[in-house]
Amino acid sequence: MTALLRRAMLATTFIGLTLTGAAAQEKPKAEVIHWWTSGGEAAAVKVFADKFNEAGGEWVDSAIAGGEASRSATINRIVGGNPPTAAQFNTGKQFQDLTQQGLLNSIEELAVAGKWRDFMPPSFVEASTKDGQFYAVPINVHGQNWMFYSKDVFEKSGVAAPPATFDELFSALDKIQAAGFIPLAQGGELWQERLLFNAVLLGVAGRDVYMKIYQDRDEAALQSPEFLKAVETFGRLRQYADQGSAGRNWTDTAALVITGKAGIQIMGDWAKGDFKAAGQTAGQEFGCALTPGEPTFMIGGDVFVFPKTSDAEQVKAQNLLATVMLEPETQVAFNTVKGSVPIRSDIDTSSLDECAKKGLDYLKSPDTQVGNSELLISSDLNGSLGDIITEFWNDPSASAEDMVAAYGEALQSID
Repeated sequence: MTALLRRAMLATTFIGLTLTGAAAQEKPKAEVIHWWTSGGEAAAVKVFADKFNEAGGEWVDSAIAGGEASRSATINRIVGGNPPTAAQFNTGKQFQDLTQQGLLNSIEELAVAGKWRDFMPPSFVEASTKDGQFYAVPINVHGQNWMFYSKDVFEKSGVAAPPATFDELFSALDKIQAAGFIPLAQGGELWQERLLFNAVLLGVAGRDVYMKIYQDRDEAALQSPEFLKAVETFGRLRQYADQGSAGRNWTDTAALVITGKAGIQIMGDWAKGDFKAAGQTAGQEFGCALTPGEPTFMIGGDVFVFPKTSDAEQVKAQNLLATVMLEPETQVAFNTVKGSVPIRSDIDTSSLDECAKKGLDYLKSPDTQVGNSELLISSDLNGSLGDIITEFWNDPSASAEDMVAAYGEALQSID
């Protein structure tokens, strides 16, 4: 059981089911909790809202800024007996305890009828099911090791092409800095620092070491020269972040690249939604490439879960919402705005931008993709490793060897 769920369950003395709407509703009403509040995110979630309303439902928006705050609010309401109709989580193990506690409705009948397993990545099916039953609907695939760059800043700094190696990356960062721009736009939140580290780890150490560390918790991989080099490379990037990095959110960080104040941001492709919201087009004002190193796509995503209820009207709303979210037209429209790739492999994606098409190419083979840490390890362990990463990142005097030791200890001692 995660610490978040334990706190929520200790904070209430009543855990029960809610019966919302004793009388029949004219329209299936769905209160949806999510954390999509940036410009691009808000435009994307509006696609879901509009499609749900067009299908005969009534979308009630409950946006809560920040993923952790949103998930906490959802869990508190579920265990307190006042659940929303649906709520957002990341693909992975964040909602695992809710499933195990029997607090989510199964949507397996919808999955079978819609043949979800035929068009979803197997790792996402596994992350969304328990005992052969779907308890979450995955709605996208997010690439999390993208390098977004300002083409104008590159040109003014004399950077001819996106760096393909870390030596080329450091050379590009030096040129950008010398030209008077912020080299690396980096936000100062734990999850952003963890994302950057994982992207560096994958690029420097490679897919094999990455998987041995997160999936196998292999001691030899943790003590390998490749892992040490990845930590050292991560630490070297500190000097290229600006002084305003501390505490800054990802959307304000992306704005530095969008407005031509910074050269590069290493971030998930949800950032692309903000570039689009600012009127920019991939391949024109900004470019995209995977973080240097081995060309492997680090993937994650978003899901919606449906809290347990016996209210027939709420179940009707849940089923309608899940169905609408996976309709081909909705998938293309939503992911085009969100910056992600559709969860469906069986639809026409020709209208997607060049970054999304690159992502689709990587998804064609299991050898060129890897799950993010949220797909591979527990939420508690992921949080503990994040603490180690952010402590190292924010302490220039910390040694790479100390981080390696702390990482290994956490991986060996926390479930």
